[in-house]
Amino acid sequence: MGTRATIFLPIQRQTALFVNKTRVLYVCDACGGRSLKWAGQCPDCDAWNTLVETRLPDRSSPRQTAKLADGNSVHSLAELEGRSEPRFGTGLGELDRVLGGGLVSGSVTLIGGDPGIGKSTLLLQAAASLSASRPVLYISGEESLEQVGLRARRLGVGERPLQLAAETCVERMLEIADKFKPAVLVVDSIQTMFTEILQSAPGAVAQLRESTGLLVRFAKHSGTAIFLVGHVTKEGAIAGPRVLEHMVDTVLYFENDAGSRYRVIRAVKNRFGAANELGVFAMTESGLKEVKNPSAIFLSRHATPVSGSAVTVIREGSRPMLIEVQALVDESHLANPRRVAVGLDPNRLSMLLAVLHRHGGVAMFDRDVFVNVVGGLRVNETAADLPILLAALSSFRDRPLPNDLVLFGEVGLAGEIRPVYNGEERLREAAKHGFKRAIVPKGNTSRKGGVDGIQITQVNRLQEALDAI
Repeated sequence: MGTRATIFLPIQRQTALFVNKTRVLYVCDACGGRSLKWAGQCPDCDAWNTLVETRLPDRSSPRQTAKLADGNSVHSLAELEGRSEPRFGTGLGELDRVLGGGLVSGSVTLIGGDPGIGKSTLLLQAAASLSASRPVLYISGEESLEQVGLRARRLGVGERPLQLAAETCVERMLEIADKFKPAVLVVDSIQTMFTEILQSAPGAVAQLRESTGLLVRFAKHSGTAIFLVGHVTKEGAIAGPRVLEHMVDTVLYFENDAGSRYRVIRAVKNRFGAANELGVFAMTESGLKEVKNPSAIFLSRHATPVSGSAVTVIREGSRPMLIEVQALVDESHLANPRRVAVGLDPNRLSMLLAVLHRHGGVAMFDRDVFVNVVGGLRVNETAADLPILLAALSSFRDRPLPNDLVLFGEVGLAGEIRPVYNGEERLREAAKHGFKRAIVPKGNTSRKGGVDGIQITQVNRLQEALDAI
């Protein structure tokens, strides 16, 4: 019998092999989960073909990170009570509104939106306006400096003292920022940045997370306000895992209706102000222009009354806005009539039609019902329940509602009309735009006798609202 030879490797060689094996991880592009082995399906989020090979840095190389505050900087809560976050305006009132009143030093803001919607245009205009009073650095990772200069001249801000740099390495970018010491830093975009700590390609989940982490630590240490431009996926979410949104202070989304010149910027997260705040811009040949009165663009005043149209007042953040809800009810030739809602929740539309049948005596089970919010706006609050039902009833009976009538109120399953918040402010907004009559829940009227210039009808039940029209 032969003898089996046993080979013993030196301890240093064994350690090197172990280190090399553990330097490779597979990171999910959808959720950011990590796995030691590649698989077709992510074990965390069950997504297919999303695991990407990522090489971790060598443990012997020093990790380059921004220094945090000293450990001795410990304060009691009472000491911080009287402090207020210093804010400064960007020069764009609608952007300041969404940010909560202006930029906060040391904050990190992520702006996402579809390609070509105007993210770079908005930030270039804001950076050029800010550069008149404080140092601003604009880092371009997608375009050359000549391209940025051409856009600046088209926007009429080519003479502003804005500092530009074309860079994609985060470490070199932080060296430039540390030398220049800007008050505001714009990074366009975060998907093109990479850090030398990792060996994966720019745009990978690990690169996004590590690059954003370095920039956040730099912002907190230096007090620099940072804007990050983020790409969005086909589902409309910012590319990369949701952990990217958790790392920053503010998340803004740029939205627009297909073919519309208006742009809506919405805050979905804000540590320094109200979330769901809304700003409206109009895209022109010379850049984005602020829309001071958005109610005017979301209302289509008809020359003569038309059926299927109702006007309501919604509230986005701290701003009440008048919008028009249109409905079309037509005979259906399908086994299952269609329920289509654009700008609204389709499931809520089906529920409201069931309430109208049960408590209003109006059946539309054999009709197609289409509901649309004019202007491409998305309505998420329940104040539009009553206008939806009355617009559908108006189209069903082909009887238009009065042009000077405004409606709002939540409709419950028992047929009750529930009050919504800030009802008196909504009524004042409607009176300012010339509306003379209003049908509102009873709990939304002022104890002082209502709002001047508008006749208010209070209702408790859905049948009372139907009788009022």
